[in-house]
This record gives sequence, C-alpha cells and structure tokens, in this order.
Amino acid sequence: MRRYPPPPMPGIAAPHIPAEVYQQAEREGRPIVVVHTTLPAPRSARTYLMPLAVGIAAALGAMGTIAAALALFQFAVHTAALVAGAIGPIGIGSGITLKLARSK
Repeated sequence: MRRYPPPPMPGIAAPHIPAEVYQQAEREGRPIVVVHTTLPAPRSARTYLMPLAVGIAAALGAMGTIAAALALFQFAVHTAALVAGAIGPIGIGSGITLKLARSK
C-alpha cells in the first residue's frame, strides 16, 4: 500500500518539526530554530498609477481623434450640400435632369 503526502493546506500552516528531531534536540540541549516566512509587502498605489495614467491618456487621445474625424466629415458633408445647392439641377442629354439638393 502506498501512502500519498497530504494535500497542501490553504493559507499559512504552522511549521512542523519531526518528533525525532525535536526529542534529539531536547536530549542534547541544542536550540530549535523555527523560521517563519513573511508575506510580501502589499503593492503601493504608486505601482498602479503609471499604467492607469497611460491608459487614461490613450483613451482621451482616441476620443479626440474620433471627434476630429467626425468634425471633418460633418464639414465635408455641409460643403458638399452647399455646392450641390448652388449648382442647381444637372441635365444629361435630352431632358433628363438630376436635382442634387432640395431648395427650401
């Protein structure tokens, strides 16, 4: 029959000293040294500040680019409508006309 080691404990488990080692150290008078590992220090807010600033700057830049493109398209459409209204109907051949813009 094979024995499997126990599954790892969640969280921080107490350190285990084998009984033979503990009893031998007591008999010989040697000190028993138990080393506890500490958790790493939590991240400070400064760690997250730079990526957050870069993300916000990229989002604002993208919004500005989109707003400028939409303004340019709107200007182009208004210019085309103004030119089409000023030209009037366009005639092709014998009596076929195309009105580009409605007059108000």
